[in-house]
Amino acid sequence: MAGEALRALLEHVRYEVLPAAATEEKVLAHVPRDVVVTVTASPVRGLEPTLELTGRLAAHGYRVVPHVPARLLRDDVHLKEVVARLREAGVDDVFVPAGDADPPAGAYDGALPVLVRLGELGAPFARVGITGYPESHPLIHDDLTVQSMWDKRAHATYIVSNLCFDARVLGEWIARVRRRGVTLPLYVGVAGPVQRAKLLAMATKIGVGESTRFLTRHPSWFLRFAAPTGHAPERLLERAEQALTAPSSGVAGLHLFTFNQIAETERWRRAWLERLGG
Repeated sequence: MAGEALRALLEHVRYEVLPAAATEEKVLAHVPRDVVVTVTASPVRGLEPTLELTGRLAAHGYRVVPHVPARLLRDDVHLKEVVARLREAGVDDVFVPAGDADPPAGAYDGALPVLVRLGELGAPFARVGITGYPESHPLIHDDLTVQSMWDKRAHATYIVSNLCFDARVLGEWIARVRRRGVTLPLYVGVAGPVQRAKLLAMATKIGVGESTRFLTRHPSWFLRFAAPTGHAPERLLERAEQALTAPSSGVAGLHLFTFNQIAETERWRRAWLERLGG
């Protein structure tokens, strides 16, 4: 039964990709149409690459979830433009983090005001995701991140957790969120099978400033990836299996951070499904 539950999570995955030049080609070549693709947004490059890739992938028949960071929105007019463009592309699901742009592009410095404004605009998206932080956020106290999910719960339909590499920490965080009364379905963020050399190559591609910010704010992530054997996501899933598959946890699926190693991530998922009898 536990193996069946874990297999179900691997069948309900989201692949997070970065809007780079070759991303569309990689997705078309390796990602089945029943896998949700989420597209990140860069504080350096802005929302335009995200919106462009989202539209192209949606036209290919994918269910695409663009990231719309609050701190990249210039004003209410910009938000309305983004909403109209995404709806025209057939997008019905968005992920709304606060974002890392510093300073913000406009008046929105956090996700909650954007979520409220989307409600005032008639709730144009059927699904709206918000962020959870199993491991400490570099800028926000843990208690505040849990409180933030409580504040946002009426304006969202699911939570996506950020990366976590410790099964115990992940399980304790899920239990804590549920004790707080936050009942939204949860997609657990897991890094794909990332290798050190390819991670460094991707860090170079996304820009020096952004790469520096990534490594500075998440040094523990880089150390995990930089191990000689790379990162093995199956170890985390095996150790956290009980917490992930317990009905009380409310875990709806996995959110796989591909770092654009898309073919490698899909091969890994397929291998694990076969191992679990899928």
